[in-house]
Amino acid sequence: MELIQRPRRLRGSEVLRKMVRETRIDKASLIYPLFVKEGTGIEEEIPSMEGQYRYSVDRLPYELERLSEAGVGSVMLFGIPDHKDEKGSGAYAEDGIVQKALREAKKRFPDLYYITDVCMCEYTSHGHCGVLCDHDVDNDETLPFLAQTALSHVQAGADMVAPSDMMDGRVRAIRDCLDSHGFQNTPIMSYAVKYASAFYGPFRDAAGSAPSFGDRKSYQMDFHNRREGLKEALTDVQEGADIIMVKPALSYLDIVSEVSKAVHVPVAAYSVSGEYAMVKAAAKMGWIDEEKIICEMAVGTYRAGAQIYLTYFAKEIARFMEEGRIG
Repeated sequence: MELIQRPRRLRGSEVLRKMVRETRIDKASLIYPLFVKEGTGIEEEIPSMEGQYRYSVDRLPYELERLSEAGVGSVMLFGIPDHKDEKGSGAYAEDGIVQKALREAKKRFPDLYYITDVCMCEYTSHGHCGVLCDHDVDNDETLPFLAQTALSHVQAGADMVAPSDMMDGRVRAIRDCLDSHGFQNTPIMSYAVKYASAFYGPFRDAAGSAPSFGDRKSYQMDFHNRREGLKEALTDVQEGADIIMVKPALSYLDIVSEVSKAVHVPVAAYSVSGEYAMVKAAAKMGWIDEEKIICEMAVGTYRAGAQIYLTYFAKEIARFMEEGRIG
């Protein structure tokens, strides 16, 4: 048969397949989410996220050392306070758990890059992402608290802040607050396109952040919507976001792709707790090849257009890169 086009020619060897690879990833694009909590001597495994732990500040450096050795240079910190109240005061307290963790982490591992989740759900007694007016989250009343939280994180050593609350106008409020205090060069990574998703279940277990009533559908996005995601992303860029995040990743790769074409800033995708838990559970049952699934999920996310990948598998992915199984 006289074939001119033979695509298989470029698949004939491992060297050639790597040479012509369209999607390439790097350890520098990985961000590892970490949970820190009050107390001492704590390194407790999260039941719904096998292999993930809550760390007290004194135990946190041991995990940071493991990350550094693996070549994962960026972390996202989530705080679990002892005290919660109606206005989530632990989120912006000078001696809050994230603030304390930042000071210790920067002292012990100054070369790592520290990003903080800016939200109130872990700190409010009702578990919602803002202050309440009756049983509704008051968008505009919440903005000053989010800005104050972001500022307190940066003052404690955060290199970047990442608001995840989905309040309208919070990127502008945070940008104005940081700029007015001399932090014009601190980037904002906005959870701009965050869907109301069942994939967050294990995280809420890990962080103790489930709402005590109702749900978050009045501020997180309806997963039926595509154009709304683009609107949110473009709005946050206009307000000063330096990086746009899509969350979750796996079921929203179409959104990752469209957002990456619509904005002219880097795009991140968060492979969330439910994705992690499903892989771990299926692997434990022997139903899937865990390592190959991790690699395929990661490459799929980058192929869709993400340049930054937040994942609980960051250490494993870094190792797979070293071993040449992904990259």
